[in-house]
Amino acid sequence: MACSVGTCECSSDDDDRPSGSGHVPGTDGGPTGDTLACPPAGAVVTRSGARLAAALQDDIVLRHLGLAESVARSFALSGPEAADIRQVAYLGLVKAVQRFDPARGVPFTSFAVPTITGEVKRYLRDSCWVIRPPRQVQDLRTEIIRTAPALAQRLGREATARELGRELGWSEARILEAQASHSSLRPESLDAPSDGLGWAETLAAGSSQLERSDDMISLRGAVNDLGPDEKELLYRRYFMEQTQQTIADALGMSQMQVSRALARILVQLQKTLLASPVQDLPVRGAAVAGTGTPGA
Repeated sequence: MACSVGTCECSSDDDDRPSGSGHVPGTDGGPTGDTLACPPAGAVVTRSGARLAAALQDDIVLRHLGLAESVARSFALSGPEAADIRQVAYLGLVKAVQRFDPARGVPFTSFAVPTITGEVKRYLRDSCWVIRPPRQVQDLRTEIIRTAPALAQRLGREATARELGRELGWSEARILEAQASHSSLRPESLDAPSDGLGWAETLAAGSSQLERSDDMISLRGAVNDLGPDEKELLYRRYFMEQTQQTIADALGMSQMQVSRALARILVQLQKTLLASPVQDLPVRGAAVAGTGTPGA
């Protein structure tokens, strides 16, 4: 007798043998390939029957993706681990479809949610931690993640560790330990910026502050040798960062005169720092120095 059993198509030589109860073939560890075990009839499933079973399973998975995403969101709403957890939840949904037996009279969602949740928990326990804390700490961290948003909404602010402890029935110290364990999930890289600086930038450089202080002392001595008008030009140009034209308007000079004066002052400072005698340079030499170009 040819029969149709849920997603199985079976054939039997015994017309009096009762039909099965919707078992999905190939999910009980039985034979696979061209023939699949059909426990109710003990017969053989054709290749077309296997394709039909796979198509129905795919359809059930696609119609329940939202269920898997809902379970995934209860573990991680955002962050780099959210996408991974969502993929694991999809895998749990596929396993739930493959293992589901409607003959037991349990709704599919009631069977699928614990299956998906268990798959995500195993992933978080076994695959996510770089430094694995005790199981109890992991579970408490998960409880905190689930409870904290609702508690914050009820309080109108972020809950403290003590308030979370009262809500979950744990001591404040255990709550703090579970919250601190998050750093063991994905420890920060040694190259991660700290206060805007990378780890390599905090290492000692060849030029120390002591060497720079020597240069500053020498420069201060050279500047002190300048006249009041020359100091004012330097102050306006390099400390107040005024343009040459602004300086010229303020001091009653032309822009060209300001440019030449700055060039002469910088050459004089350079000579002093190099312990060379100061010599007045012609205007052409000052322009070649490139320290003050007309129109700057």
